[in-house]
Amino acid sequence: MTDVVLREDSGRVAVLTVNRPDKLNALSQGVRDEMLAHLEAIAADDAIGVVVVTGAGEKSFIAGADIGEFAGRSPFDQRAAMASPRIFDAMATFPKPVIAMINGFCLGGGCELAMSCDLRIAADTARFGQPEIKLGLIPGGGGTQRLPRLVGMGHAMRLILSGDMIPAAEAKEIGLVELVVPAAELREKTLELAGRIAAMSPLTLKVAKESLRASERLPIEEGLLYERDLFSLCFSTEDMKEGVAAFLEKRKPEWQGR
Repeated sequence: MTDVVLREDSGRVAVLTVNRPDKLNALSQGVRDEMLAHLEAIAADDAIGVVVVTGAGEKSFIAGADIGEFAGRSPFDQRAAMASPRIFDAMATFPKPVIAMINGFCLGGGCELAMSCDLRIAADTARFGQPEIKLGLIPGGGGTQRLPRLVGMGHAMRLILSGDMIPAAEAKEIGLVELVVPAAELREKTLELAGRIAAMSPLTLKVAKESLRASERLPIEEGLLYERDLFSLCFSTEDMKEGVAAFLEKRKPEWQGR
């Protein structure tokens, strides 16, 4: 790997930083490949419980795809470039919680990557949008599917059909991000939340994420049955027994991850 994606561990939290500030951290093929490689390593690293994704510098989280890579591509070339595994799907299905720490422009593929994460925390200076329409394109990293699920069809139509950018405050208002904090406090607040999550049972976090993600694809009746089955399976784990015992004994649990 090169240095277009940097990994820094802080306790049980791994921070992945897209390191192309001169290109506004554009999502090149190299960035996608390195991000996938880092995720593969983190998935196997029991010392890490949560992943945080961000961009280098203060100006941009990820300002979209690297448009220069589009030039001269045929439809078949583009289809091959979008073959699985895709970073967007890898984020959404990653077995550990993933938080987007959005420090600036979050546009196009960058916005789609953020939507693929489990939580989104934005600096109050961040700006969001799906500007592909201005290039004669539509979102291709899941934007037409994930955005309406997050913000509703009306807001998704407005953002995708106009290509307009919106500020962080509006992104929170419509449900695109969960938290907006002062830019100077973004890293502190994000790592604080990530640390609280990472302190939970890693096995239970995985099961909780799996059940939550199932709600995106299952009708409510099937989803409730799936949740019931996963809840019941938790009773077979050492962590559930430890959690209950710690609660009754008024002490902090010591998770085993099994």
